[in-house]
Amino acid sequence: MKPLRIAFSTLAFPEATLAEATALGRSWGYAGVELRLIDGQLIDSSISAAKRVKLKQTIAAAGLPIVSVDSSIFLTDHEAGSELRRFLELASDWESPLIRVYGGLLAEEPVARRAQMEAAAAVLQKAIPLAERLGVAIAIETHDAFSASSVVAELLAMVQSTWVGALWDTHHPHRMGESPAEVYEHIGPRVLLVQVKDGRRSVAHRGGWQFAPLGEGEVPVREIIRLLAAGGYQGFISVEWEKYWHPEIEEPEIALPQHLKVLQEWVKDLEQSTAATPTAATPTATTPTAATPTAARPTLEEIQLRAYFISERRGKLGIAGDANQDWITAEQELRAELAR
Repeated sequence: MKPLRIAFSTLAFPEATLAEATALGRSWGYAGVELRLIDGQLIDSSISAAKRVKLKQTIAAAGLPIVSVDSSIFLTDHEAGSELRRFLELASDWESPLIRVYGGLLAEEPVARRAQMEAAAAVLQKAIPLAERLGVAIAIETHDAFSASSVVAELLAMVQSTWVGALWDTHHPHRMGESPAEVYEHIGPRVLLVQVKDGRRSVAHRGGWQFAPLGEGEVPVREIIRLLAAGGYQGFISVEWEKYWHPEIEEPEIALPQHLKVLQEWVKDLEQSTAATPTAATPTATTPTAATPTAARPTLEEIQLRAYFISERRGKLGIAGDANQDWITAEQELRAELAR
């Protein structure tokens, strides 16, 4: 399994300069930075050319790659197209492989909603040639009216391009009642970036949620990471600590090291469990391998992913079993499918 890389969002640093934020992130051990705030301010696509160069130099000095440039674009807005082009060019200047966009608001009335979805798809389709030329992909976040991954999947189905994908914010689909398996089924193959945050329901907090240290809330982040790894996800996991929007939460100097430590422990456990997974027996010297065609075998990642879904299905149906039997069943099913 390729090690998962962990980044952080500058949304955690409303009181710091970009140089300070990136220097701290690197000192803690983060491997990338997601740009949402620059010197405590949301990113403005009209940044001058001189300031763009200066900011690029600041980030380069920290030695951290940019994993995404996060816009405030709502695809359902009338001016989305022009702003999308500006952000693609900005991300290209900063050598970012990705920009983040929001889907926006959607009407409840079906005809109006369909028209909005078609308009959003048209904006994306029009931007694809520029995205491809610049080498910058567009990720639609599970957020606002698109908080449920099923809605993001609906829009992605209208835009069949590798230059358009999803950003899986772990909080919002959970808030909408979707399980990690359901989210993965909807958008898994097109996930370009994952933002992690944890929290718990609380009527005393704004929006009905209280953000929490990673692993201390109810968002199944560990399960999400396991599922992504099993599916062969190659992108970054980015910690989004929303200090800018929620001043009352812990300072980044406390929250970000804690998130990184927990994520590293989870990834290490995942790597160890993968290494300990039993593999098919090696043929002995008496086995006629030279004369017998080798049967097609599923990959380790395919077996892991199938075993995960088998476990999910067992849980929902209340069927007894264990992880080892799930693995055996997964491998048997996949071998049978490959033999057809």
